[in-house]
Amino acid sequence: MAGASRVRTTRSSAFGKVMRRAALPALGLTIMAFFGAYAVLGPNGILAYGDYKKQLARREKQFTALDQKRAVLRNRVALLDPDHANPDMVDEMVRKELNVAHPDEVIVPLK
Repeated sequence: MAGASRVRTTRSSAFGKVMRRAALPALGLTIMAFFGAYAVLGPNGILAYGDYKKQLARREKQFTALDQKRAVLRNRVALLDPDHANPDMVDEMVRKELNVAHPDEVIVPLK
């Protein structure tokens, strides 16, 4: 009986040695697989790149629209400069704020 237990001990110790030797490479492969999957599937991964491009195009359109509005407002501000105000612009703003018009004028709302 002593010989049978010795064979088991040798086999289990050999298996244990193999498992201990394989533990570090297995851990390394697991960590590499995790980071690889994160690089592909994560929120900043390769698959999210297409969504970022769509968001960029949408935001560029919004920026263009806001830039045009800014240019219009900049022009209106320049026309209202106190040193040399445009009389038509001043008249338009006063009439709009005070809600007054001449009897022979026709007011056409734009919006």
